[in-house]
Amino acid sequence: MSAPFPPRAGSAASIVTLILALLATGCATAPRDPAPEQTPATAERAPEAAPASPKEAPTPARARVRDTAPERYVVRPGDTLWDISTTFLETPWYWPEIWVDNPQIENPHLIYPGDVITLHYVNGRPRLMVDGGPRVRPTVKLSPRVRAEPLPPSLDTPVQALQQFLIRPRVVTEKQMEDSPYLLASRDERMIFGAGDRLYARGLEGDPVGSRYHVFRPGGELRDPETGERLGFEAIPVAGAELVRGGDPATVVLTRSDREALQGDRLLPQDDSAQDFLFTPRPPHPDAHGQVISLFDAISRIARFQVAVINLGERDDVEQGQVFAVHHSGRTVRDRIAGGERVTLPDERAGLLMVFRTFDKVSYALVVESTHPIAQGNTVRHP
Repeated sequence: MSAPFPPRAGSAASIVTLILALLATGCATAPRDPAPEQTPATAERAPEAAPASPKEAPTPARARVRDTAPERYVVRPGDTLWDISTTFLETPWYWPEIWVDNPQIENPHLIYPGDVITLHYVNGRPRLMVDGGPRVRPTVKLSPRVRAEPLPPSLDTPVQALQQFLIRPRVVTEKQMEDSPYLLASRDERMIFGAGDRLYARGLEGDPVGSRYHVFRPGGELRDPETGERLGFEAIPVAGAELVRGGDPATVVLTRSDREALQGDRLLPQDDSAQDFLFTPRPPHPDAHGQVISLFDAISRIARFQVAVINLGERDDVEQGQVFAVHHSGRTVRDRIAGGERVTLPDERAGLLMVFRTFDKVSYALVVESTHPIAQGNTVRHP
């Protein structure tokens, strides 16, 4: 269903290959080291049925176990949560429904290389749990010579792993765009600017020295393809800037560069609110239906780990973490056997999108799976 996500967990990688793991039930910082002198208590659990093949017991309607699912799997460095859940489930985002807390583990929701994941059936329902590995220790009397070793980093969600590279998009109104301050010129006659450059800007009079801004470039107009409603304008991230001298024109310094800055690029006050990258992937409302209306940093097609804009937002009850299936509309062909009758072919699924930022009328989504290129106009709906 999905190929493993590069780079591998527990290994270093360059920025070009820093496209990491996917889909966690809970992703956080690595748990604290276990207390060296404490004897773990043995938790009482209800008796469980012996492990059985997925074919021998019914499964919940949503968390359906694959026929090929193993009864025991050892997590290796480089595995991703999306790959592991795909190994066991036909619909991997339903992982939380069959994941069992492990009372002998401080945080059972994090998975690490070396953990042994086992498949059990309890009252006919599948259950997954960590049933072995470096964190599962037998109940023994510890000696003073016990040694504690740190666990490797936990597996991240794709958005959390990519947050330092992922865009921080904004959707603005036409008035916001027209009224925004803008870059005027540099001290020399250059037309392209980057991090560390000292530039002049207009529209910042009255702002205190030290104020920080996002530099953005006006993007395309976003309209609903069915109703024609104007949904806003894309603000394409360009750089960061800091005001070092007031006046008109004022002087700013570019503190970072996402792409080359140009004369006429706009400035918006820096949004200091932390974007939440910790959320549980889940399906949207069953009736959710929309379209891809824009592609970020692409001309006509996008694929895995690129970003799409859809015409569904907070007013449509879209939230971070919701997963949408993308479908190509079937083309119309002429049936020469039937005398030239025109026939519309069925829609075909092209991949999956996961929403990572929402606005009132639109949302930005990361392509987490793609079997075919995704284009503007493709439909999105419940997976």
